[in-house]
Amino acid sequence: MRALIVGLGSIGRKHLAALRACEPDVEVWALRSSAQSRPEPGVTDIYSTEEGPDFDFAIISNPTSCHAATVKELLKLRIPLFIEKPLFADLGHEDLLEEIRQSGIPTYVGCNMRFMDTLIFLKERIKGLRINEVNVYCGSYLPEWRPGTDWRSCYSAREELGGGVHRDLIHELDYVWWFFGRPEHCTRTLKSNSSLGISAADYANYLLEYPEFCVSVVLDYYRRDYRRTVEIVAENGTLLADLGNGTVRDASGSLLFESSQDDFEVYCAQMRYFLSLLTQRDSRSSNDVFEAYEVLKLCLG
Repeated sequence: MRALIVGLGSIGRKHLAALRACEPDVEVWALRSSAQSRPEPGVTDIYSTEEGPDFDFAIISNPTSCHAATVKELLKLRIPLFIEKPLFADLGHEDLLEEIRQSGIPTYVGCNMRFMDTLIFLKERIKGLRINEVNVYCGSYLPEWRPGTDWRSCYSAREELGGGVHRDLIHELDYVWWFFGRPEHCTRTLKSNSSLGISAADYANYLLEYPEFCVSVVLDYYRRDYRRTVEIVAENGTLLADLGNGTVRDASGSLLFESSQDDFEVYCAQMRYFLSLLTQRDSRSSNDVFEAYEVLKLCLG
């Protein structure tokens, strides 16, 4: 199996590690933008797609602002594409989406939280419940995301590179869509006026309206004590999922579910799913570019 990776930053290396765990014999090439790029053991650097062999698929994990151009370039290879979330940095790519549709190539947009045991349990648990309210929250501290790097210069902190907490943490909007589908209406507030002093949004607040309930989604980059939770307020009781600890409890605090699954196991589960698509070329992935673009519309407006 021959894979091409575009973007070997921190997230690209996570996907590479998961790929090697799932397919130990995989051969990997990296499309690099500069000969000064940090080398990766066992990976062959190339500087044009014409230099490489016939690839079986490609992983796109470069800065979000480069995704659209990279997808367009790789469409010429007519190979399946794994695209790290978010799909694009902005809207207005309907022509490119139509090119993808016409090509017929399998696509998957990497929202790895769909493979978290805790969310899978919660999704099953709420089936058939009369839900009154959902509250989703994720707060973390951006300066601690990538130790040893200049966090102010990373794409997350820079609007011009497609950063911002709303794009970085689009996972929350994605799994709300995965749970409940398209809302009837969405309102959003994006701000970048915290003490971090960055150009990209460091606070996002969404209200998604469904026929019988509303979902509140709040995201931020400045919370020092990491917290990632989902609260489902149903007619017959409340469920609280702590995604950081892998638990689901009821209103009394009784433990309903607990998972020891770690971050790497989630990435491996996602990669196994993507690799399974390669043998099912006629099937549509659970989060292809067309679904991911709808979620991006919620994210950006």
